[in-house]
Amino acid sequence: MNDKRNQMQETWPNGRTGRPLQTRWGEKPYYSLDYYLKETFGQKVYKLALDGGMTCPSRDGTLGTGGCIFCSEGGSGDFAESPPPSGSGPGCGTPAAPGRVSPSLPEIEQRIARLDVCGQIERAKARVSSKIKDGKYVAYFQSYTNTYGPLPYLTALFSQAVSHPDIAALSIGTRPDCLPKETIALLKKLNQEKPVWVELGLQTIHEDSARLIRRGYELPCFLDALRRLKEAGLTVVVHVILGLPGETREDMLETVRFLGRLDNPFIDGIKLQLLHVLKGTELCRLYEREPFHVMEPEEYFSLIADCIRLLPPHIVIHRISGDGPKSLLKAPLWSGNKRFVLNSIAKTLRETGAFQGEWA
Repeated sequence: MNDKRNQMQETWPNGRTGRPLQTRWGEKPYYSLDYYLKETFGQKVYKLALDGGMTCPSRDGTLGTGGCIFCSEGGSGDFAESPPPSGSGPGCGTPAAPGRVSPSLPEIEQRIARLDVCGQIERAKARVSSKIKDGKYVAYFQSYTNTYGPLPYLTALFSQAVSHPDIAALSIGTRPDCLPKETIALLKKLNQEKPVWVELGLQTIHEDSARLIRRGYELPCFLDALRRLKEAGLTVVVHVILGLPGETREDMLETVRFLGRLDNPFIDGIKLQLLHVLKGTELCRLYEREPFHVMEPEEYFSLIADCIRLLPPHIVIHRISGDGPKSLLKAPLWSGNKRFVLNSIAKTLRETGAFQGEWA
């Protein structure tokens, strides 16, 4: 990834004239995940959301019990559909909290067997079978905190996913405060077999916002985790939420600008996600008590264009919207129309001539 980053920095044109967008990233003026996957694996690759049987320190009493205020009951903090439950229930891999006994190896083996990772992969493949045949997939442990477990549990869980012949890469959603050195060593080892991505839910660099959403750690914790992950040779993807209560447009751009300017270590990918107010969350209860501003369509499309401009060309943009379940969406309702959102963003980029790296 370092070579890719350096190559892009050396060849990226300084001005608009003659910029080779059609040959650089296909038809998009930014480095999309789809383009990266086709470039890397030579074919279209789909992400399969899998259940790792985890919980989160902000749910099990270690840091709190309510979770982040925007997070759904399914534990998905990136406003996406959670994977169907495996039957294990959240927390099957949870490390022992103070006063509790760590699970024995036989107990871990039983829990892993109930999760049936290979079975989950086959069922997830069947759900996208109309879109892809004989393809490759990314195993995505998405919901809750997927490194929040004993090392033997994580080893068995991730090894099953990596060993599946149709899995091209492993993606793990987690928190920067749940990455002890032993876990990073495990991920480094797995990365020698197949690419491993670590997705960190930073959401914002602003500490007032972080406290409001009950993130549970400060920015230096994220920076330390990023450094250790990059030293281990791992790919790091950062989640950012646009539209958090109280944040201005400049606050949001400041978060994206900060991430884009990180160097040694740098981030490899980013998810730009519109804040969704989902029913049943603490955020929804706050919205009903004290309605706060949620973005209008044109406001968001313009903001996304500026975020893309700020990001250097080596950063893969994994997402430019949210994709939450319509049945749970409280606000903004317009965001439930995914085709409208993506088409409108594409239109805004065409009309403004915005492209990734323009302001980097």
